[in-house]
Amino acid sequence: MNKHFINLTIENIEKEHLCCAISDKKHQMGVITKKNWLKERIIEGHIFRKLDEKGKVFIEYAPLESAWVPIYGDNYLYIYCLWVSGSFKGKGYAKSLIEYCINDAKEKGKSGICILSSKKKKPYLSDKKFLLKYGFDTVDTIKNDYELLALSFDGKKPYFSEKAKEMKINNKELTIYYSLQCPYILNCINQVEEYCNKKNIPLNIISIDTLEKAKNLPCIFNNWAVFYNGKYETNYLMNETFLKKMFQL
Repeated sequence: MNKHFINLTIENIEKEHLCCAISDKKHQMGVITKKNWLKERIIEGHIFRKLDEKGKVFIEYAPLESAWVPIYGDNYLYIYCLWVSGSFKGKGYAKSLIEYCINDAKEKGKSGICILSSKKKKPYLSDKKFLLKYGFDTVDTIKNDYELLALSFDGKKPYFSEKAKEMKINNKELTIYYSLQCPYILNCINQVEEYCNKKNIPLNIISIDTLEKAKNLPCIFNNWAVFYNGKYETNYLMNETFLKKMFQL
């Protein structure tokens, strides 16, 4: 079993693939924008660590102070994503990645690590049961559903912003907050815009392109958050089929 992992750096990022979007041509522009986003984040201490194989096996985390999420805390690391998929499951890769992050946090003198999860398994969120095995605890919640899990080394605890806990906006139109951190986003934006234009559906798309905007989001998801009639609906990446089904538009 190959357990060789690579951390993306300014020097190797152009030649390395992003394992969350490897070969699908419709997402290649998203890959380019993601790499450009990463180049700016790496100098802030952002880590993207992946298995040196063509598979979706990686962890992505950053200092909480510079993490594009509406979460606050002193001297923490925030895990954006921990993903092991397909035939790579059951080989200890998730264990290797989370332990690397934990050791990295300790070596850097951090107060702990935090990550978004939920009481019941949801799309794009790490499994709470897996994290509990490593000592993570629930330190904050939203609507008795989404949870902020933290592994604290010194008793300090991170927390959601009060605005993020609202999970609502004043705008009644179909509204999407998005960032370019995820390589799948651009294609989704194109599909949603095309469908809404075709059906004359009012659409409000808001780009989260600065840390300040990310820290002041009206919900907990920085990459993709969908609101309708002022209420948060989903962080599921939408296409025309999903729009028809969920909003009956």
